[in-house]
Amino acid sequence: MRRIKSSLTRVLGLSVMAASLVAAPAIAQTLAKPGKFPERPVTVYVPYGPGGGSDQLSRAWAEAMRPVLGIGMQVVNRPGGGGMAAVPDFMSAPKDGYTILQSIDDAITNYASGKLKEHPAKDWTPLCMTQITFSQLYVRTDDDRFPTFDALVKYARDNPEKLSIANVGNLGSMERVTMNMLETALNFKSRQIAFDKPSERYAALVGGQVDVLFEQPGDVSNFIEAKQFKPIFTFLKERPKVFADAPALNDIKEANFEPLLRFRGFWVHKDVPQDRVSYLSAACKQAFNSPSYTEFNTKNYMHLIDSFRDTEGSKKLINNSIDAYTKVYKEIGLVK
Repeated sequence: MRRIKSSLTRVLGLSVMAASLVAAPAIAQTLAKPGKFPERPVTVYVPYGPGGGSDQLSRAWAEAMRPVLGIGMQVVNRPGGGGMAAVPDFMSAPKDGYTILQSIDDAITNYASGKLKEHPAKDWTPLCMTQITFSQLYVRTDDDRFPTFDALVKYARDNPEKLSIANVGNLGSMERVTMNMLETALNFKSRQIAFDKPSERYAALVGGQVDVLFEQPGDVSNFIEAKQFKPIFTFLKERPKVFADAPALNDIKEANFEPLLRFRGFWVHKDVPQDRVSYLSAACKQAFNSPSYTEFNTKNYMHLIDSFRDTEGSKKLINNSIDAYTKVYKEIGLVK
């Protein structure tokens, strides 16, 4: 199992980076349009609710894309189905480049587990990945039960399946697989509670309906800055300096596994004309390097990891991830 999980990080080609190593924003260049495309607003379907990481990313990306494309972009939320509720609308839309699907690694895990029939690198064409990030466990800053991660683990061991953790997704999701790895390594068992809407997850922790939140730092940066949430564990080998108080995997000798990471990107249908795909992919890179999107990524701790992949890089990331997750699922008996 450890060998397989180690391959998940190797195939993603990820590395933690200091903020000073992030490339400076590129100077915007005028892109040659394929004919008159685009000449009307583009719709971006987000398969999660307002306020979460995917919604924040899509709106920041749409804002950065507008001056590059010279047209507006409409962000439409379609939450539900563990990230798959938006797929029917996306697949049934005209294949002209005016409909884009934002999705995350759930597309890969759903395909590998057989819940999604469309191959994310064959039936869909990725334009780019614009965020690759890590996860953390968060508790309320005023929760005296968990001053440290050791205290949380002790509580979980003393109270089997009482510790409740809010996350998103099904048994095969990155969140569930990661928590299974941690629980197996440290010999405790929690209750995983899934929420489709990010706002519900966050409200559940604020209101005390759950004990812990599994999330990425950028998605809850406002709660961190307001000192409502504090990270108590980081799913990286080493602690990022900005989260120096939260232990990481190398701090826990029993937690000898490779972390699974979240990635978010944008797709069009495979039948969109290639010249439009190339144009949108090039625009995506310009938007990623724009001052506004760079500021967004930095504010949300997305500058700590190399976070961009173009179309070909995205296809490689997707295909390698599907292979790796399929191996994990076979080992845990999720698929045959």
